[in-house]
Amino acid sequence: MVHETKRVAILGSTGSIGRQTLQVARNLAGRFRVVGLAAGQNLELLSAQIAEFKPEYIYHQSATNSKLITGSSKLVTLEELAAIPDVDIVVIATSGKAGLSATLAAVKAGKKVAIANKEPLVMAGEIITREAKKSGAQLLPIDSEHSAIWQCLNGESQPPHRILLTASGGPFRGFSLEQMTAVTPRQALQHPSWQMGKKVTIDSATLMNKGLEIMEARWLFGVPLAQIDVIIHPQSIIHSMVEFADGSIKAQLSYPDMRLPIQYALTWPDRVENPELPKLDWTKIRELTFEAPDFKKFPCLKLAMQTARTGGTNPTALCAADEVAVELFLQESLKFTEIARLVEQVLEEHRTISNPTLDDIMDTDRWARDRALQIYNRDKKC
Repeated sequence: MVHETKRVAILGSTGSIGRQTLQVARNLAGRFRVVGLAAGQNLELLSAQIAEFKPEYIYHQSATNSKLITGSSKLVTLEELAAIPDVDIVVIATSGKAGLSATLAAVKAGKKVAIANKEPLVMAGEIITREAKKSGAQLLPIDSEHSAIWQCLNGESQPPHRILLTASGGPFRGFSLEQMTAVTPRQALQHPSWQMGKKVTIDSATLMNKGLEIMEARWLFGVPLAQIDVIIHPQSIIHSMVEFADGSIKAQLSYPDMRLPIQYALTWPDRVENPELPKLDWTKIRELTFEAPDFKKFPCLKLAMQTARTGGTNPTALCAADEVAVELFLQESLKFTEIARLVEQVLEEHRTISNPTLDDIMDTDRWARDRALQIYNRDKKC
């Protein structure tokens, strides 16, 4: 069967999602042409990726060092790479706010945008979706939960009655509050189901990521917040569910491997066999269980849900403060249980701007980061 070769640019190519995207491209040789790569600090890995995939365009945050590894590749900005006419699909696999401007550039250029980075939609979902309608850009979710919802909605002519986002509960689901005060970064980085980057792994451990996913789902699928729920599913086999008006529920099930939703976004609307992707062995699955989230043990989820309802610039303040708090925790400067408190303190001081512009969002991001560090340093001296 003859298939069209899709030209792909990967922003965040040296991170977890970026590396797995390149694995998919490697496994499905001939279906994809990697024309652009962008990375942050890992110059060594980027150099190896350039040598293998020979992209026409690259971005690295250190332009001086990048000149040493470009070869025949052209050095461009992140925004230029996202909007280059030669690109069919832009994969946003960056972490934190780094992907916001590039996501907007890709959307304004009318691209297919395979998005794994939560923060752009959380911070500027209204702006991004509005620009997508103008340009005809398509937002293709890579997150396993949103990919599951997308797959469940395919073929449906009526809107969903309810969306059920599943969460594994992370490595500390069975911990007591006392045990959680002693959690170390090493423990928090040992996710029971998924292989992810450090930031999203910590957010999974605090369940902050699930609150961010609620906000993402709202913008991706146009579903009111009141119709989006979170349910704990420790086995991570059901990646999310959609309930319809008649009470019927559709669920997407698969082995927990990020390469599957990545591949689906890249090959959509086709499903393609990939022998490297693991299949479920139903003889080994003993149970599928569900429980309500514990907001006392995981206050980050409650904070994010409250922030989603207040809207405006609050989600930006939440994301920025969380990035600072997570980094402090990874540096062993902040306790695991203090992440939520630091984020909450920033939100308490934030003055919400309704219907924010992009400048308002960026100003809020800077303010929240600075304020989080100020509060941390103040409390440290006390």
